[in-house]
Amino acid sequence: MEREAMEFDVLIVGGGPAGLAAAIRLKQLNAEINVCLIDKGGEIGAHILSGAIMDPIALSELIPDWQALGAPLHTPVVEDRFMILSEQGGWKLPNMLLPGCFQNHGNYIISLGNLCRWLGAQAEALGVEIYPGFAGAEVLYDDSGSVRGVATGDMGVGRDGQPTPAFQPGMELLAKYTLFAEGCRGSLGKELEAKFNLRNGADPQVYGIGIKELWEVSAEKHVPGLVVHTAGWPLASDTYGGSFCYHYSNESGDKLVALGYVIGLAYSNPYLSPFEEFQRLKTHPKIRPLLEGGKRLSYGARALTAGGLQALPKLVFPGGALIGDDAGFLIASRIKGSHAAIKSGMMAAEAAAEALAAGRHADELTAYPQKFRESWLFQELYKARNFKPWMSRGLYFGSLMFGIDQQLFRGRAPWTLGLSADHSKLKKAAECQPIAYPKPDGVITFDRLSSVFLSNTHHEENEPCHLTLKDSVVPIRVNLALYDAPEQRYCPAGVYEILTDESGNNPTLQINSQNCVHCKTCDIKDPTQNINWVVPQGGEGPVYLGM
Repeated sequence: MEREAMEFDVLIVGGGPAGLAAAIRLKQLNAEINVCLIDKGGEIGAHILSGAIMDPIALSELIPDWQALGAPLHTPVVEDRFMILSEQGGWKLPNMLLPGCFQNHGNYIISLGNLCRWLGAQAEALGVEIYPGFAGAEVLYDDSGSVRGVATGDMGVGRDGQPTPAFQPGMELLAKYTLFAEGCRGSLGKELEAKFNLRNGADPQVYGIGIKELWEVSAEKHVPGLVVHTAGWPLASDTYGGSFCYHYSNESGDKLVALGYVIGLAYSNPYLSPFEEFQRLKTHPKIRPLLEGGKRLSYGARALTAGGLQALPKLVFPGGALIGDDAGFLIASRIKGSHAAIKSGMMAAEAAAEALAAGRHADELTAYPQKFRESWLFQELYKARNFKPWMSRGLYFGSLMFGIDQQLFRGRAPWTLGLSADHSKLKKAAECQPIAYPKPDGVITFDRLSSVFLSNTHHEENEPCHLTLKDSVVPIRVNLALYDAPEQRYCPAGVYEILTDESGNNPTLQINSQNCVHCKTCDIKDPTQNINWVVPQGGEGPVYLGM
């Protein structure tokens, strides 16, 4: 069936902070520019998950009067604590020794999803056409090979790939320039990187998985503006990771704590489970008392880029650009990316507006990477460029060397360390020790399925599986045989299961795609790179509330 087409000056794929900032900036520069933004979530903010502490520097550049306009930045940071945990205790790093990347004076504890909802309202007020519930499923190219826009996914397709009575074909959304803001490990961004060789000369991108729970705690335990980060237990010192605990309030005055764990996906032991490590963390005597008597409100998980400057791809290609975490703009040492995403979206928008004003279209927006090179964002990424390479060498040695990098050289050491892909770091199961994780108690610690329930995740059962395999025999013949099927453990949503017959033989992989929270970890960590995450029907997936 022929698809309908709509044409715009600029199309933006993704309604996170980068995409929304780009849309707003385009309209600020020229109200006549026809801007369309689509997002795969059922509403703006539905798929947004972050810690989050926000540096308001970029927001202040984009919307200087954001406070007067009611932006949802309600809780300024008042205190930073950094703790090194042992199994039964821990010690607080003196604030005089706290690295600059963990000093948050002037920043705000926020719900990034709520901020995106607010940014969406600002964009619509300026005349941006926003269509949530429409997933960019296919990149469209013109006869010269330039990006011409995207096609949204067909709706009402059955699990067998055939149209159902509810079938509706996707639409072609065409534009003079298309900005891709899909977030970390964007499916279309991956395609563009390969087609245009955008990663030539760049290190492989590296990632972490962030798992987060939102808790409501008692008033006597709540300290608005308190920021706590930890390192150490329960992870071994050779595995990168750490927790965050942010106390804040929303518009209703609820006593909220954002509690989460970030684990680098370069870990080597296939028996490690990021989800269980997070649950185990909550039993620590420095953390458990905060949660006792409280209520877990929500759960989610998301991969995040961590490679920094040397892992950035080429940002532009004929007809478009990568912005935000689709490119990799996140400062891992600060555990912050929203300000970087907003700034990247603004710079790409300025380059696109200049090109349109000059009568150009479908060429490379070379002004965008030039603006980046001249920006404070480049300087911030440059100073932090050695953080992840050093920390991949162990907690204590890495912390020492990065401290020297920052304190002695002020981030301007005469070397830039390299990176290697996360999936290549996994060892064979025979070389590693299994990890015994305690059973959840249902009060402080929980299982995957009850957690996924709190993410409000929904997918139609009778639709094509959006977790595709390049080779269907690899999960058993390779992943199970050599790595004991690590997808059962690195997935934080119980998507992957190994099933056997009654005698315990004839193993098969079952993919419970209806549980998927769109974290993309499987696409990243699969040791054979056999799993390819693609967008499901638009509007499906998690619906994060207040995350």
